Amino acid sequence: MKVKVISRSTGEFTRERSQDLQRVFRNFDPTLRSQEKAVEYVRALNAAKLDKIFARPFIGAMDGHRDSIKCMAKNPNYLKAIFSGSDDGDIRLWDMASRRTVCQFPGHQGAVQGLTVSTDGSILVSCGSDCTVRLWNVSDANVADSDYLSDNSAKPQAVYVWKNAFRAVDHQWDGDLFATAGAQVDVWNHNRSQPVNTFDWGSDTTISIRFNPGEPNILATSANDRSITLYDLRMSSPARKVIMRTKTNSIAWNPMEPMNFTAANEDCNCYSYDARKLEEAKCVHKDHVSAVMDIDFSPTGREFVTGSYDRTVRIFQYNGGHSREIYHTKRMQRVFCVKYSCDASYVISGSDDTNLRLWKAKASEQLGVVLPRERKKHEYLEAVKNRYKHLPEVKRIVRHRHLPKPVYKAANLRRTMIEAERRKEQRRKAHSAPGSIMTEPVQISLKSVYEMRLRRHAKFSNVPLPPNKQDNYQYYIKLKLGTVPACNLHLYVQNHQPQPALNRKHEISPASVK
Repeated sequence: MKVKVISRSTGEFTRERSQDLQRVFRNFDPTLRSQEKAVEYVRALNAAKLDKIFARPFIGAMDGHRDSIKCMAKNPNYLKAIFSGSDDGDIRLWDMASRRTVCQFPGHQGAVQGLTVSTDGSILVSCGSDCTVRLWNVSDANVADSDYLSDNSAKPQAVYVWKNAFRAVDHQWDGDLFATAGAQVDVWNHNRSQPVNTFDWGSDTTISIRFNPGEPNILATSANDRSITLYDLRMSSPARKVIMRTKTNSIAWNPMEPMNFTAANEDCNCYSYDARKLEEAKCVHKDHVSAVMDIDFSPTGREFVTGSYDRTVRIFQYNGGHSREIYHTKRMQRVFCVKYSCDASYVISGSDDTNLRLWKAKASEQLGVVLPRERKKHEYLEAVKNRYKHLPEVKRIVRHRHLPKPVYKAANLRRTMIEAERRKEQRRKAHSAPGSIMTEPVQISLKSVYEMRLRRHAKFSNVPLPPNKQDNYQYYIKLKLGTVPACNLHLYVQNHQPQPALNRKHEISPASVK
């Protein structure tokens, strides 16, 4: 006869010290744990509730400016350093740990419109409405030593005077060049007082500019003429251009996927694009109720933060249509600039009330030293919440956010207007003659427009369509040029050899198609 005996070594479960935890042996066989899912669901529910209880995102405010804060810049070599520029021409270096001014950079006679830091973190570049670009030497002592007095001032290393006011500036991620935006796009070198290159496409003012993090010679700009333009410094002319329905206030490249960028638009939305395919947006990020003024990606590339004219700061997933978090205070006014910290743990916002505010990127995250057991517990609860996030009760608690009354009312009004417009369009189609109203998508390429118009032409002229889309496209071009009669469409299809597509300069933007 065989007898099964549980045998355990004394050394496996005996504590070495009285303060050690008693080891517990568990059998994870699902047949013996019939209530496992029910227990995990309750844990997920409690974890979601605890997140709401401990959600305290606001850390503190940094006060010192005397006018609206319009721009900020991070130092890539120091986690706790942040630069800010205001409308009164004041530039300050802040220590986020102590939340006080480390150094000031006086000199601009007008509003500071743009700030950026060189790749090695040694040079700060500022530009403003006084038509000057100023280069400042950022010493290691100024950044690292937070015991400096707040009245410690620095002098500019170089001052470049130009003929037009500037609206934005950005530095290459890897290189010695920086670019300014204004009446035109100018590319500068640290050691030259004149631009080394100039780009111009259209007559309107360029309001934002960003270098690509993966390819140092590629930069994107947005202008007052509702355009987003891509430039290549190795070429003598701009590369691509897309026209939006409303103005784009800021652009941010995804640092982990450098081919993608997100544009903060005046129509309360953000649009994510693939730079290789500008015919349509990859994702539309909604929730703001007023113009989105600034945008910045997390160093992880999985999230980005936006600041809006509606006095709120929102955090979006890079592929999410709605925000996962909203930050607001009673005293915070219109938000003009936002930044993620270099470790993706904090968010900094600058607003019209002259204050910089420091927020946690995760509202319920525990600050300070976290013990290994605590970290494992947090990871377990997060995994349980993700497992049961689709259930109604957990989903309701996780999604709930308290909104200020003006934002809540504006969101309801915006939803009502969008729904009314959709119903109106449906009724127009329902009460119109068949074929009289053709719906064309907003995001559409030139070739698709030609195919759609050719189908419409063939429908009313009883002419068969070519079997190939390329034939559709080429035939429409020749039809518009008058070289092919409409009645000879079938002969044209039989004898036509496919031709290469049009050059990219003939392409039109998706949003410009009406």
